[in-house]
Formats: sequence, structure tokens, C-alpha cells
Amino acid sequence: MDQASTLATSPVALSRHPPLLLYIASRSLSEFSYQVATVAVGWQIYALTGSAFYLGLAGLVQFIPSALLVFVAGHTADRYDRRRIMQLCELTQGVAAFYLALRLLAGTLTAPDIFVVLGLFGLAGAFESPASSALLPAVAPEGMLQRATALSTGSWQVAAIGGPAIGGLAYAVSPSAPFVLMAVLSLVASGLTGLIRVERVAPTKHEGLDGLFAGLHFVRSNPAILGTISLDLFAVLLGGATALLPIYAKDILQAGPWALGVMRAAPAIGALVMTAVIARRPITRRAGLRMFQAVIAFGLATIVFALSRNVWLSIVALAAMGAADTISVVVRVALVQLATPDAMRGRVGAVNFLFINASNQLGEFESGMAAALLGAMPAAALGGIGTIAIALLWMKLFPVLREVDQLE
Repeated sequence: MDQASTLATSPVALSRHPPLLLYIASRSLSEFSYQVATVAVGWQIYALTGSAFYLGLAGLVQFIPSALLVFVAGHTADRYDRRRIMQLCELTQGVAAFYLALRLLAGTLTAPDIFVVLGLFGLAGAFESPASSALLPAVAPEGMLQRATALSTGSWQVAAIGGPAIGGLAYAVSPSAPFVLMAVLSLVASGLTGLIRVERVAPTKHEGLDGLFAGLHFVRSNPAILGTISLDLFAVLLGGATALLPIYAKDILQAGPWALGVMRAAPAIGALVMTAVIARRPITRRAGLRMFQAVIAFGLATIVFALSRNVWLSIVALAAMGAADTISVVVRVALVQLATPDAMRGRVGAVNFLFINASNQLGEFESGMAAALLGAMPAAALGGIGTIAIALLWMKLFPVLREVDQLE
């Protein structure tokens, strides 16, 4: 490969591609805004209810819109301008956050208020995620999707690191401050999204129910994609210990909001480190096996976190969980995007988003329920054990996924 070709496929080339930079900036601010409010939401729910069940219920409330609208959202992303869909969703999140801020300032905020807004977040996310994931290949330089995915994931993780920390500090100043900040950042993200310039994707020709469910049919007919998406679903469903962080920070580790903010950020710190590694040294061989190994490592780190009574050991375990999860995310995103025609990326992305939400948000619900019945530490430990078991079982059920070698 000559010097010009090497430079064209180097990480430097990504920093000179305006559509990708605008995309990353918009997604980072959107995620940053959400993470700023996450600490405040969790603390408010636990303060108002004192219940692990309601902490888990927060995940279920956000998941329901995704489950109900997944196919409509995917079809919409393939029919209409994906940038406009993202803008509208970011605007919706900003307005909802501003509502929470007003209720807090008035001293009338209730748990039902929070759950209604979380439902709006879930609704916006249901439409935003398929559109944004389908847009990524269009803004990435040709032949560099894995590096672009790693860079996008890394910038997202930077937001996830800074968001909870700043959210905790803002909450210490005023309980309404995180929500005001979320509203402002969401509006800025919406403006940046509108500046992205890419070639308009031709609307899909599929109509009616066949077109609506085409993404699901495509996933079912591709064992490698079905295996990687379902692995994430069941592994993270069982390993959703992060929903219990308010309990760990307050009761088990006997710390305060600062510890909750740092622990919220810890997985993102580990993920950021791993992202930097992948951006410089992409996974070039045995990608499927690497993903299984990462899921097993995620389960082991979850067990360490579950049994820890030291705040710093807990933070290290959470960082390890984030690093392991990043490997799985990069492999999954690259595999799904490269194997999917552009005209179907919205609908396939919607199916993928449904599985991701099921793993993350239903995982929070499962963890909350298990903690209410068994206690927080046994629930988190059993979740880590279940994650390892799922990875081993999926290696047997989806041998084609285990044998995936190169991603590009």
C-alpha cells in the first residue's frame, strides 16, 4: 500500500471529514445531555420512592415505546430524511427536560412526572436511534466504517464520562440544573445535526406490512446478525447491574451523589480507553471470537462489582465492564452495517435498537426486581454469572458468528 493510500485509511483521515465530525459532535452532545440528567433522575426517583423496584421501573418505562414503535421507527428512517428525524427527537428530549426543571423549581415534582418524561425519552430514542445508526455509514469515509464506529463510540463515551460527573456537580448546585443543561445541549445537538450534508438516500420502495417488517425478516435470515444482536440482548439483560448504582452508592458503599456520578462515568472511562486501542489497531482477525471473549469478561467484571464493598474496586470493575462492552459494540455495529443494504439500514437498525433497549432498559427492570426480591448484591452477582452462561451457550448455538473473521 502506498503512502497516499495509507494516509487515506488512517485515523487522521477521519478528522478531515466534515460530515463525520458534525455527526459525532451532534451525537456526543445529545448523549452528554442525556447523561447529565441520568444522575438527577436516578437520585430523584430513589429519594421520592426509596424503592429498588421503581429504579428498575424507570428502564421499563423507556423500553415500552421502543417495543411498540420499533417497526414504524425503522420504516420512517428509510422513508424520510434521517437528519430531520434526529433533529425532531433531540428537540423533544430538550423540551421534556425543561418540563422537569420547571416542576422541580416549583417544588411540585412527583415520581409520575419523572416516569412520563422518561416515556418521552423512550419515544424520542425509538425514532432517533434507527435514523442515527443508518446515517453513520453515509458520513464515514469509504473503507473506514470500523474506525469511524470506534471514533463515534469513543466520543459518545467521552460524553458519558463527563455527563454524569457534571450532572452530579450541577445537582449539588440545584436539583433543577441538570435538566436545564440537558435542554440547552439538546437544542445545540439539533442544530449541529441540521448542518450535516450527505447525499439523500432514496426512499424505500417497500410499502405495507411487507416493507414494515422487512428488517425483522432480514435479521432472521442472517444467522451472524441474529446471533450478535441476540447475544447482546440476553447477556446485558442479565448483567444490568448499573441500575442498582444508587443503592450501591448510598447503602452498600455508604457514599453519596459524588460516588454515584463517578460510578456512572466509570464504564465510559473503560470504554474510552478501549476505543482508543481499537481506533489505532482495529480488530482484523477472529472478530466473532473476540466478541464472545469480551462478553465473558463483561460477566466476570460484573461479578467483581457485585461483591465489592470498596468504592474504588467497584469503580475499576465498572471500567472493565465498559471496556469489554466496547469490543462487543464495535463488532456488532460494523457487522450489522456492512451486511445490510443502505435502503434497509433504518429498519434493521430499529430491530437492533429494540434488542439493545431490551438488554439495557429491561435489564434495569430485571435488576430492580431481582434486587427487591433477593437484595442488590445477590441480584448483581447472579446477573454476571448468567451473562457468562449466555456467552458460552451462544458459541454453541451460533457457530457461524464465532467463525466471523474480518469486519471490512
